Amino acid sequence: MGTQLSLGVIVVALFATTVANAEIKVNCEKDSISITWRIHPMLVPFAARHFLGNCMASRFNVLPSGEGNAEFNYKLDDCNFKRLMKGKKLLYKNELTFRPRPRSSPASYVYPIECVYPRPKGWIPPFLNAGSGVAEGRGGLKFHMLLLNERITAVAETNVIPLGSFIPIWATVAQESHQPLLLLMEECVAATTPELQANSNVYPIITNKGCLLDSEKGNSMFLQRYHSSAITLYLQSFKFGLGEEVYIHCKLLAWDPEVLSESKKACHYVKENERWELLDDPMQSSICDCCSRTCNTCSKRGDEWESNGFRHTSVLGPLIIMDPSQQNTHNASDVSIADQD
Repeated sequence: MGTQLSLGVIVVALFATTVANAEIKVNCEKDSISITWRIHPMLVPFAARHFLGNCMASRFNVLPSGEGNAEFNYKLDDCNFKRLMKGKKLLYKNELTFRPRPRSSPASYVYPIECVYPRPKGWIPPFLNAGSGVAEGRGGLKFHMLLLNERITAVAETNVIPLGSFIPIWATVAQESHQPLLLLMEECVAATTPELQANSNVYPIITNKGCLLDSEKGNSMFLQRYHSSAITLYLQSFKFGLGEEVYIHCKLLAWDPEVLSESKKACHYVKENERWELLDDPMQSSICDCCSRTCNTCSKRGDEWESNGFRHTSVLGPLIIMDPSQQNTHNASDVSIADQD
């Protein structure tokens, strides 16, 4: 029995070495991918054990040389491709794998596949459409606030957050009949209750009219916008309310994108540059200098805009931040969104 097991291991190792020397050609097309994988004669009988993501080869030929030619021709929406956004680029990622053993066993060989495209102008990920989540209207506007998954590609499927990991919080305002608006987070705090009281114990996240306080003492940040009417807060989880239900309370403001000031801004601290920077125009980062003191809250247009309902308070939760060593002992509850007047 031991001899058979050892022989099996040797054969698998030999196969992996053979696959590693294979010839792989990748052609990224507009919305699809074409891959040719030249396979050693020894592996031809195992053609069905070669995968792109969860897809088998769409075509397989045995060449006169005895080698095999596996072709994968699929749409980028197939085979469990992962779509990521990085700056002005769209990335589609997957893996070619050779699995001589049962699917539950690790692959013996993995070859990364990546297609990179320029992000189309005005392109918005599917989860950013106005039909996602719960919306609340204010002054003809509809505000949304959602918890995203760790890859920032879809709405989160769990509200249990490991301590130290990141909490992507996405907010937007739908503006069908309005001029283009800029969505800002004026203030955000964490609390252990869905409603704030005068004596509530809170953890400050964004203060001082748009200063992401947690970026200076932690690694939180605002992510690059997809469009002016949406903003993503990439919040590092914290020990406040550890193991309890935590709610994120945010004051949102839809504002004129051409009129930024100390009282209307989105600023985060960039440690590499050792300064506060303005999300929407780093050249105007001097607006953020006040984040180290008290920002001027006066605004010439503030009373007019805010009295017409361009400000809104949203509450996201409950979230449950768990120490990884204790996470398995806690059952996740439903992710919900509640909006307050």
